[in-house]
Parts: sequence; structure tokens; C-alpha cells
Amino acid sequence: MFRTCAAAAVAIVTAFSANAFEVGVVAFQMSSETHARVANAVEAAAKEKGWDVTVLNSNGTLPSHAEQIENLIQRGVDGIILAMSKPVEFDAQFAEAKEAGIPLITVMSGASPNALFDVQVNEYSVGAQAALYLLGEIGYEGNILTERFESNAGTRIRGKVLDVVLSENPAVTVVGSHSMARTQSWRDDVRAGMQALMLQNSGDYKGIWASFDGQAFVIDDLLSAEGMQKGDVALVSVDGGEEAFRRIADPASMLQATVSIPFEAMGAAAVDAMEKIAVEGQPKEAITAGPYLYQDAVLVDASNVDQFLGQ
Repeated sequence: MFRTCAAAAVAIVTAFSANAFEVGVVAFQMSSETHARVANAVEAAAKEKGWDVTVLNSNGTLPSHAEQIENLIQRGVDGIILAMSKPVEFDAQFAEAKEAGIPLITVMSGASPNALFDVQVNEYSVGAQAALYLLGEIGYEGNILTERFESNAGTRIRGKVLDVVLSENPAVTVVGSHSMARTQSWRDDVRAGMQALMLQNSGDYKGIWASFDGQAFVIDDLLSAEGMQKGDVALVSVDGGEEAFRRIADPASMLQATVSIPFEAMGAAAVDAMEKIAVEGQPKEAITAGPYLYQDAVLVDASNVDQFLGQ
């Protein structure tokens, strides 16, 4: 009897393994901490469910991203999750996945009619929090520098919200702005662009706005190299994460605040939603009615950073 039960258990496990749900995960650029955080969270959550997981890195190139999505479709994976993808540029691949009956969920990418939805924060709210915090730190007057990134929907929205806030606060002036190019050497691009602006406007700016934390880290190091101390210049950005929190708590760092986006929770939410829809057969509308599944972002500064350190 025992042998019969044991054999049956082995057969069940074997059958489950043979039919394990397979999810393909593509991060647009894993050298960016946020892309990696999402992809790693998706991988961990999927493996906890016993799924087979393939994680790919497009290294920031459009052709590689398109090819990797197409390869996953041709392999016949059961689901696809994309981190920081670009639905406009890859509409053909998204449509191909939909035609093949492969559910596709994106994270921090923007909406697409050919994806189930995008797991996202409200970038308009995020942008407002960062902009208003920066203006508050400089007393709503004075000159600022900005480091932008127009090739990502989220960072572009943050910049547009900043512009709206500035339009209502004419005592604050942008005296220099650099827009980061979409390149694998983006850190070098930010360093060169912001260093030039800092030299051109030496002593003539009170704050710096960065569209995401990776840019702020480069700027922070430049300010520190000039011998500045925390509070000399207000530096504010968006994303969150251990490095950002460490810098906010560090008296030698210029970074004063970030709007923390829950990238790990977003990756896990994408996996949970994929399970409900693709495995359990629940309708997409049971998860979210619109094209976005929103998660909450929190502003972190010296007043609450201790709550986030070491998480």
C-alpha cells in the first residue's frame, strides 16, 4: 500500500513538473538598478510558485528587446512579464504575443492595448511629490538644475509635472538642464552633462532635480567632489532602494529625498496577477478595471529614512 501511494505521489509531482507554468521575463537594461530589482523580484516570486523562469536582459538596446520577446513567443512560454519595456516601440511584438494567446504583463512601461495591464505607480503623483519637496527645500525661490530622461514614460511624466509646478512658481528658475541619452554608458553621459552645467552655473543654483535615483547618485558624487556638504544644495530624485536610503541618511551625501517606488512589490504583484489570470482563469477585470495596476509610492527623507534602511 505504501509503495503504491509513494508511486502515485511521484507520478503527480512528475506530471506537475512536466506541466509547470513557464514565464519569460525581459528587463530592458539590467545595469539599471530598478530594472534589475523588478526582474529579480519577478524571478523570486515565480520560483516560489514552482514556475519555470527565463530571465533575459536586453542591455538597453531596442533590437535585442524585440528579438527576446519574439524568441519567448516562438518558444511558446505560458506568460511574459516585461520590466521597463516600451509598448509604442514594441507594439508589433506585443500584438504577436496577444495573437499567440500568451498573456503579457508589463511593469513601469506604460499602457498597451495588447498587454493585460502595466503594474505602475501614479507618476503624476510621484512627480508632484518630488517637485514640491524640492521647491520647499529652497523656499520656493531661486535657481535649479535639472537632469531629465525623455525616453522613458515615467521619467518623462515626472519632468512634465515639474514643468507644471514651475509654471505656477515663477520665482524658481531652471538655469540649466541636461537630458540623458538612452545609451549603455548613461552614467558617463549624466556625469559629463551635469558637470558642464555645474561649472557654467557655479554658485548660482540652490537645488537639483533628477528624474531617477541613478542620475542622482552620479550628481551626488560630483557635488561631494566639489567639497559640498548636505544642505548646501537640495538634491531630490525618484526611485528609492537601499543605496538611495543610505545616502539620505549619510551626512556626507547631498541627496535629501527620494520618492520610493516599490519595485520588488510591483514584480511580485505582476506574478500574482499572472497566476490569477493565466493559471486560475480569472478575468483581467478581477485584478484591475483599467490599463494600470497601481502601487503606492512614498516620499523618503531624513524624517523617515530609518524605517526603510536595511529592508
